[in-house]
Amino acid sequence: MSILELSVKELRKKITNKEISVPEVVKAQLAHIEKTNPLYNAYHDINKNALLRAETVQKEIEAGTLDSAFAGVPVAVKDNICTTEMTTTCGSKMLTGFHSPYNATVVKRLQKAGAVIMGKANMDEFAMGSTSETCYYGAVKNPWNPEHVSGGSSGGSAVAVASYGAFASLGSDTGGSIRQPAAYCNMTGVKPTYGSVSRFGLVAYGSSLDQIGPIAHNIEDAAAMLAIISGYDDQDSTSLKQGPFDFNDCLKEDLEGKKIGIPVNYLGEGIDPEIKAAIYEAAKKLSELGAECEEFILPMVDYAVPAYYIIASAEASSNLSRFDGIKYGYHPKKFTDLEDLYLTARSEGFGMEVKRRIMLGTFALSSGYYDAYYQKALKVKALIKQAFDGAFAKYDTILSPVAPTVAPKLGESLNNLLQMYLSDIYTVSVNLAGIPAVSLPCGFNKENLPIGMQFLGQALSEKTLVQLAYAYQSITEHHHKKPQLEVL
Repeated sequence: MSILELSVKELRKKITNKEISVPEVVKAQLAHIEKTNPLYNAYHDINKNALLRAETVQKEIEAGTLDSAFAGVPVAVKDNICTTEMTTTCGSKMLTGFHSPYNATVVKRLQKAGAVIMGKANMDEFAMGSTSETCYYGAVKNPWNPEHVSGGSSGGSAVAVASYGAFASLGSDTGGSIRQPAAYCNMTGVKPTYGSVSRFGLVAYGSSLDQIGPIAHNIEDAAAMLAIISGYDDQDSTSLKQGPFDFNDCLKEDLEGKKIGIPVNYLGEGIDPEIKAAIYEAAKKLSELGAECEEFILPMVDYAVPAYYIIASAEASSNLSRFDGIKYGYHPKKFTDLEDLYLTARSEGFGMEVKRRIMLGTFALSSGYYDAYYQKALKVKALIKQAFDGAFAKYDTILSPVAPTVAPKLGESLNNLLQMYLSDIYTVSVNLAGIPAVSLPCGFNKENLPIGMQFLGQALSEKTLVQLAYAYQSITEHHHKKPQLEVL
């Protein structure tokens, strides 16, 4: 087994035992990225100071001043999370070459823990997309089959780990953008409770929905990363006043007494039969661990996608208004006056999907339509939260698919936008309710493409979800299966 195929925990053990140094790991990682990135396009910008950082971390480890779960571990960061050493472009022409003057809180916390940031991961432009095909720098390709999408918008973050270009990564999840690419690429991803991880330094898409979280090969690595980046931040007004998560006492296999609800209306018309079968097989495994699985009907499911796209687009139209071609971002060479500067900068700087959502959001917020669309969507959001509260009064967690199909082929979703939006049907309600969810591998279809499932929990129930995921992965091998990588 290559050193790059180790888990974070296994790598840390080798570094601690002096079987390998941090600079040696980073050199191997950089060489591997050079071979694989032209094929999969996981990274947009590589950290030129990665090796220098590795040498500094190695000295701190040897001096005994650094001993965290991620000390010396190479990681990737999604390109909408601010970093000073690398560009932050959000996958858009609008921010080409932009260097943030500060690091996001999550980046500072990873650096304090000794992680080595290898680069910025490609993404759908401004996180708007479900396939990582709307990126100005090209589509991110799935390492299980490069003819298929990686999922989005955190496709680069998932592929960086799946193709062994990082041991773990940071993504952001506005409507499933961590969980869906994790499912498509056979990774484990966590969308934390809204407010449990600081959003300071995250370029906003939908401010009431966005949440940063980890992607890794298994839940133990993902939980270790989440423990580092979570906790209160006074620079984020939506940050919950609580300490970091501690998962040390929940990594156990016993699920005796746990009640799991399976929403049957998630498994009806439109879902791939192979995915439905994989979910029921997972429920069988969980029952073997002592959990009680029961089917039920989760209300308001049919209204989640329209409510999500109205709210997210409305917030996007407001958040993206700051990109005017003057303060920072793309500045056109030719324009006649101030109004033309605005029009030209946004027309040339934004891609079609971003323009589409800005227009939808502006319409929903406009006079005469605010009450009919945006206000109504907010009411639906509240009802969805009530539906989840009712379910969690009875169940410890909800088990559901992540997406109705496996990763589609490149180009299919862009030619059928409604299909792309509906691929979020099982994920967006989690963001509307502000609750946590864990996505993890649960099988493969007949074409050897990964299938993912997710555990949903009530707010701040991350420890329960981690325990469930850990127990499931302790008796299954899906997350150990590796893609046959193409290299230059």
